Amino acid sequence: MSTPASWNPPVFYHPSNSEETFTIPPLVYRPYNPESPSWSKTSVDTIVGTPPVKSETSIVLEKLPWDGYLEEDIPDKAQGKVMRDLRHLVFTIYDRLFGVVLITNMAILIALLVYGVNSQRLGLIAVANIFVAIMMRQDYVVNAFFFVFTSVPLREWPLWFRLLMARVYHLGGIHSGAAVSATLWLGVLAGQGTRELARGGEISVATVEITWIILMFLVGIIVFAVPALRSKSHDTFERVHRFMGWTATALVWAQVISLTNDWKGDASLGYALVHSAPMWLMFIITGSLILPWARLRKVPVRAVVLSDHAVRLFVNYKVFGFHPRPVPGSFSRVSLDPLNEWHAFANVPVPGTDEFSLVVSQAGDWTKELIRNPPKEIYFRGTPVAGVLRVNIMFRRVLFVATGSGIGPIAPCLFEKRQPARLLWTGANILKTFGADLVDAVKEADPDACIYDTRVHGRPDMVKLTYKMVKDFDAEAVVIISNEPLTKKVVYGMMSRGIPAFGAIWDS
Repeated sequence: MSTPASWNPPVFYHPSNSEETFTIPPLVYRPYNPESPSWSKTSVDTIVGTPPVKSETSIVLEKLPWDGYLEEDIPDKAQGKVMRDLRHLVFTIYDRLFGVVLITNMAILIALLVYGVNSQRLGLIAVANIFVAIMMRQDYVVNAFFFVFTSVPLREWPLWFRLLMARVYHLGGIHSGAAVSATLWLGVLAGQGTRELARGGEISVATVEITWIILMFLVGIIVFAVPALRSKSHDTFERVHRFMGWTATALVWAQVISLTNDWKGDASLGYALVHSAPMWLMFIITGSLILPWARLRKVPVRAVVLSDHAVRLFVNYKVFGFHPRPVPGSFSRVSLDPLNEWHAFANVPVPGTDEFSLVVSQAGDWTKELIRNPPKEIYFRGTPVAGVLRVNIMFRRVLFVATGSGIGPIAPCLFEKRQPARLLWTGANILKTFGADLVDAVKEADPDACIYDTRVHGRPDMVKLTYKMVKDFDAEAVVIISNEPLTKKVVYGMMSRGIPAFGAIWDS
């Protein structure tokens, strides 16, 4: 666009002070363009005619929420680097729970080895740890933990206590600790059983052989669950966890029956099993594994393609019968091939209807195909399960931080309006990718939401920008949904400065 010879630099009126004006040179003059994502009708107004001063054009600019955030000072992180990293990176709540479970088991093992132990007692402790590991991943148990921990009264309890209770989503540390402990106990049982067998003890060859096979299965499951391997090949991890886990459960049944038979003495096998604690634990374990699959449903969905990168699936929750209505902060597991792969997506209740939706964005081959060819039916398994976002209800004022499709889990919490909340949403071509309906709904829920288009403004310093918004909004806590590196960076950046922050921990 050429600049007319008679062009005068435009005068800008400060939005908060109509008397304050300033001018800019022609080189940085950018006329109003309604097609440009960096302009909006609410923030820019082109005035035709003669303004109070002698210039041909006047533009009123609204200050953007992130203006000047890079120049603002951000406080130093608390504590020294070593102590800070140990607290927030090495010994997270997840790791501490893992450590408590493992160390407790090791203390019991040492005591038993010192005072003497037999294979029957080792079998009981191994099954008890398997029981704990499985129950910590059971949908209803997880929801019960979230219900209890998030019921802390906002006004009666101090922030530090609510912060501690909000770490309930780290309970996967108990699952991992118990699973590793069970494997160690089975290793000791296999060794002790082999030793007793060699000495002509009570244990049978069948029991020892089954124990060694179970041990190999559990070791395989743990190897594939190592974070580096799990993230590299998550589908393989899921299949190994599922099929090896089911096989191991069947083998544990055989082991419990065989071991009980070995130590029943003069009693009948039936009487011994009825009075066997491992047998009753196995009934509960099996029931908890079957229950989600007993509630497997193939339900109709209404797909709305938002763009080449996202689709929104609408489901009527009444088709599930006795399923509860999904709440904000929960997720559902869906699949097109139930035996091979499952994917978890946040539930987005649709106000005033019996529907909820799932926002699916492109993050791999499965989601890419789903967006390209939206299904008319899809499988749901189990019941909606509470996730990290559910902890937002424990705080008086919350800043939600989303990058890209992270808006999917956050949107229902924003729509719920349970407490004053502010949204920071960054991404590329947000309107084009997620559609006007979702963006308008977000703006309606939070008219002051900060929607930052990285294609226009570049990648922001998320720690600095988040900190600025925390201070501007006086937020009590931050909840972020993003990719793993950025989530950890923002959570660490806030926590190390004394601001409660929560994000996914990628433990499953």
